[in-house]
Order: sequence, then structure tokens, then C-alpha cells
Amino acid sequence: MALFQCSFFSDALKISTAMNVILPQKSMQQIGMESTPPENPAVLYLLHGLSDDHSIWLRRTSIERYAASYPLAVVMPAVNRSFYTDMACGGAAYWTFISEELPQIVQSFFKVSTDREKTFVAGLSMGGYGAFKLALTHPERFAAAASLSGCLDINAVIAKNKVADRTEYEGIFGPTAEVPGSSNDLLALTGRFPKSAKTKFYQCCGTGDFLYDENITFRDQARSSGLNLTYEEHNGRTHEWGYWDAQIQRILEWIPMGIA
Repeated sequence: MALFQCSFFSDALKISTAMNVILPQKSMQQIGMESTPPENPAVLYLLHGLSDDHSIWLRRTSIERYAASYPLAVVMPAVNRSFYTDMACGGAAYWTFISEELPQIVQSFFKVSTDREKTFVAGLSMGGYGAFKLALTHPERFAAAASLSGCLDINAVIAKNKVADRTEYEGIFGPTAEVPGSSNDLLALTGRFPKSAKTKFYQCCGTGDFLYDENITFRDQARSSGLNLTYEEHNGRTHEWGYWDAQIQRILEWIPMGIA
């Protein structure tokens, strides 16, 4: 595998930002990979949580080693404490960045697939929210999306002041009373998700996680809305990296990359 640590300027954010990118390379005998990676590999956008940045997946898991078994590029961008949203205060357009600008930048810098069938997104906690928001909003772009311990019922999270305080939520979303039913409400997005869309969803959470109840609410809403959802829960597991290191391996196995 090749690892690129990339700093670049974002027009959407109006600041310099960063991402880490893992790419397969043709000479893979050192890890026992027999097949030659494709010229334009599939791509997984792998999103971080609220208190982390673009480096965290590399620092706390073995994602580079796990991805080496697949014809897959992994893109890990930095989005600060944005909830993958065009923030109400400060003018930082993180939703525009993650949904529009970043894919264009990645495709201009690297040879990765532009096919929907080879484009995936996953994330943990706030990143699980971002991953499902992307896939629910743009099913024409993503073949699959995965959430690990995600903040999937944002209205309940805000009401209970979980993760952040109300002032911070208002800086991100604006008046919190306007979030229900909006484009930032994943429960509402599942109800509007096209019945013809073929996007696959994977959701996992530990029963000891402080976001477990919110995950159950999303699971039930997704099932009633007809989403193609694979749901798994794990007894006693909490909001921690040992769990996510194990589950990212499961997600790589689950992603429909068309390989054995």
C-alpha cells in the first residue's frame, strides 16, 4: 500500500485542510496479495468523529493493513467539529466540501474510480452520521454506506445534549427547533429515500454505547422505510477504538467490491 498525507486549499472552507489517502500499488508481493490492483480502484471515504481528525483512523486502527487485501483506495478527510454540515456560524461549508468539492479534488489528484458501484462511505460516531447523510442524500453516488456507533438520531442527541452542548449545536445547525424534518435529520431522510435506490447500508453499535438508544431508533425507522439495512449489535461494547478496529474489518468484508 501507499500512504499519502495531503494538505490542500479548500474553496468551500476558505482554508487549507488535510486528508490521508491509502492507495493500492502494483507491487504487493510483500503482503502476499496475488492479484494486481486495478488502475482505477474502488474508493472508500472514511470519516472521523467529533473529537478527531483525518489522522485518527491510521493512529487508532490498522486500516492501512486491512485495506491491503482489497482493490480499494481509502480517503480520510478532516472536517473538524462540523457534523458534515454547512455550519450556521462561521461560514465553513463542510457539507459542500465533503459532498461536492472533496470527490472532485480526490479524482484530480489520484486515479480512483468514479463509478457509483465502486464508491463507498463509512464513519464512526459523528462520522457515521456523515456517512449516512451522504448516502441518503446522494444514492446516485454511493453503492454502500456504513455507520459505526453513529450519531444517527440527531434530534435526540441534541435534546439530551449528548456529544456537544446546545450552543455548539446551534453554531452547527442553527436553531435546533428547525432540525427535525430538515436535510440534517437522518430519520426524515430515510422516509424520503427513493424506493428504487439500491444503496446498501450497514449499521453497528455496542449495547453499552451511550448512543445505543439512538441507534435503535434509526434502525427501526430505516427498516420501516424499506432501506436495505444490515444491522448488528454487540453485547456490552462501548464507544471505543477496540470495537471500531474490529468492525472496520467487518465493513471491508461487507462492502460490495465484487471480489471473493
